[in-house]
Amino acid sequence: MTDRLFIFDTTLRDGEQSPGASMTKDEKLRIARQLERLKVDVIEAGFPASSNGDFEAVRAIAQAIKGATVCALARANDRDVSRAADALKGGESTRIHIFLATSDLHMEKKLRMTREQVFEQAKLSVRFARNLAGDVEFSPEDGYRSDPEFLYRVLEAVIAEGATTINIPDTVGYAVPELYGEFLLDLRRRIPNADKAVWSVHCHNDLGMAVANSLAGVKIGGARQVECTINGLGERAGNCSLEEIVMAVKTRKDYFKLDIGVDATQIVPASRLVAQTTGFVVQPNKAVVGANAFAHASGIHQDGVLKARDTYEIMRAEDVGWATNRIVLGKLSGRNAFKQRLKELGIEMEAEADVNNAFARFKELADRKSDIFDEDILALVMDEAVTAEHEHYRFISLSQHSETGERPQASVAFAAGEVQHHASSDGNGPVDASLKAIESKVASGADMLLYSVNAITSGSTESQGEVTVRLQHGGRVVNGVGADPDIIVASAKAYLAALNKLHSKTERVAAQG
Repeated sequence: MTDRLFIFDTTLRDGEQSPGASMTKDEKLRIARQLERLKVDVIEAGFPASSNGDFEAVRAIAQAIKGATVCALARANDRDVSRAADALKGGESTRIHIFLATSDLHMEKKLRMTREQVFEQAKLSVRFARNLAGDVEFSPEDGYRSDPEFLYRVLEAVIAEGATTINIPDTVGYAVPELYGEFLLDLRRRIPNADKAVWSVHCHNDLGMAVANSLAGVKIGGARQVECTINGLGERAGNCSLEEIVMAVKTRKDYFKLDIGVDATQIVPASRLVAQTTGFVVQPNKAVVGANAFAHASGIHQDGVLKARDTYEIMRAEDVGWATNRIVLGKLSGRNAFKQRLKELGIEMEAEADVNNAFARFKELADRKSDIFDEDILALVMDEAVTAEHEHYRFISLSQHSETGERPQASVAFAAGEVQHHASSDGNGPVDASLKAIESKVASGADMLLYSVNAITSGSTESQGEVTVRLQHGGRVVNGVGADPDIIVASAKAYLAALNKLHSKTERVAAQG
């Protein structure tokens, strides 16, 4: 048994299944590059058979990433497996991940297949995949609620066919730690060729135990791969949180006795990037990456930390990347300093025109806000990238008037394609008036599911506001994110960003849980 724990990040696949979290190819590629800097072992880039967009995203990531294995998901059929292999073609290190439900409930109600049919399909799909790739992972969907006797058969067969990793998903978050760990241990003991594969865990957080279950799978069950996501992103209550797994194993190495290859100083930058890309804000008291994770309000705690940090801190803020939260640039900073900071933040801009545009926006922001933080730069570049990728709706300008006792009024100028629109409306508040003005011209008919405001940096009323708008229309759910020192402007940008995603009509197909 190896003493190395492999980290399999599925932010770009399972994490993306959160309603509204679907990403463009360029957004996925930016996050993949950050995951490479984080030094995760495997990046599950997407589900190529689900859409042409996802196929292209997986292909771009497979071509770009050199420091991690790039994985593509496939259902247990030849078409999906071929599509995954095609998307991964030319990648330096790649893996095909096949899933097929094995619980009686899923086989009867969802697949409408018998046990024998599932058994044969699992074998044939892995055999087919092994002809196309040297690294194949197999997941029995809803594995934890499957009959163990049936699982013994299926998993022994797929390992014999060449599966190199066996993953046991707790697809619906039903497990509890001790029982899940023992379930995995039983499988490994009862399957004769279990030692021929790396065993993996994939836990959901419906009962708030995804991290605990995953760690039990590692400690009790002998798993040596954990499937997880940045910020615990994922559908329903989310997935196992990468940052919590990594820091638990690193902090309690005395207990787990495992090595882990992740560069923990890249955790906070990865968390910020995922939050700003998806619009899913990290709760302040979130372990490791929350704004309050290393804050001490109690006088007794503050006194203890000042005397000796380890009185109340079991890990250092700088070890997970919080040390980068510092003022870096101002209005007098030059282009070279700005370009260097982009490089340090892992932002790659190949075209000089893109750098020039970003620098111009930085100078504009610096005229309005005296201190520019890393978070401000990330938000600025993200906003620039989104504008470049989705050009149909573009924000131009906004004016609004609100006065106590009077109904607020707003006028918005924006472009739709080559046509410039000017719209005015009143509303319950300036945000309501601004968004109603836009909608009066666009007439999208979308329902707003979420409107939230988050300060990009703390400690000042000068901070940029980051607004997330979630819209639903025709069964699709999309997020739009906008940032600006003026919350009303940020709101209009976020609304237009969401409308752009609806306009793009990118199709998403839900996959394994």
